[in-house]
Amino acid sequence: MFIESFQVVGAAVAQILILGAVGFILVKKNILGECGLDNLSRLTLDITLPIMIFTQLVRDFSFSIFPNWWIFPLISMAVTVLGLSVGFILSLFIKGEQHKMQFASLVGFQNSGYLPLPLLAALLPVGELKVMFIYLFLFLLGFNLIMFSVGIYLLTFLKGKKFDWFSLFSAPVLAVLLSFFLIFFKLNKFIPDLVYQPLKWLGDCTLPLAMLVVGGSLAKVELKHVDIKAMSLMCLAKLLILPAIGFLFVWKARMPFLVSLLIFIQLAMPPAANLSVIVRSYKKEDLLISQGTFFGHILSIITLPVLLSLYFAFIMLK
Repeated sequence: MFIESFQVVGAAVAQILILGAVGFILVKKNILGECGLDNLSRLTLDITLPIMIFTQLVRDFSFSIFPNWWIFPLISMAVTVLGLSVGFILSLFIKGEQHKMQFASLVGFQNSGYLPLPLLAALLPVGELKVMFIYLFLFLLGFNLIMFSVGIYLLTFLKGKKFDWFSLFSAPVLAVLLSFFLIFFKLNKFIPDLVYQPLKWLGDCTLPLAMLVVGGSLAKVELKHVDIKAMSLMCLAKLLILPAIGFLFVWKARMPFLVSLLIFIQLAMPPAANLSVIVRSYKKEDLLISQGTFFGHILSIITLPVLLSLYFAFIMLK
């Protein structure tokens, strides 16, 4: 069982690794410069991903088919709270307030969209994939609300600044809300194919573009002074402890297959690539973020196939 599962998962990880390697090489060869990488990241996060979410929801989502849709944003918040809790507990072994905050953020916020999208696309058949993408986009609704509010607060220490409510409404969140509005009033049925199909083509670019961004971002990481202790604890928490907690939870809870797979994959993901974007945008000193992003993604090349193979092998035995 394990060998068969490992072959399937290993092939899926290899496919997205190839795309990430292309992005890595493009940046290392300076074919894609830092400005180009930033623009590509903004294109993916602010344009193609929201369009992908929109086109998927307006055609495949309805409140009658998914009456419990609201559970998924809550699940994402629970996953983040769990990650931050583990992060803050282990941050007791880290010195320095800013180091602690960045460490907890690395453990608490995972690569929730860029990596799961192509991984799930490679793992699941088309029928299950459509449903899983709906689950994932609903999950991202809750995740982005926390990421661009609590995440920014933790990384920037703007304790005396008035909270900006507009920061909650990132492009992916707006895409979900717009889709919900059109679906609720049944206006999505009036979107002509002439408009829908070009949007879908553009949204379909998200998967390869996302991996180019991840690979290119890793190529920009500078590892001059690696904090071995912090990185060891971060990788232990992010790539082993959280997936283990996730596995025990979905095993005991006996949840539907796609829901349990979503929770487990999210808890097995490396740190969010957008953490470095937040630090860079707010001009804060990057103490651990780049290191954590780099080592987390590199080690996940090994941990993801092993963890998912064990997961699928055990699920088949249930």
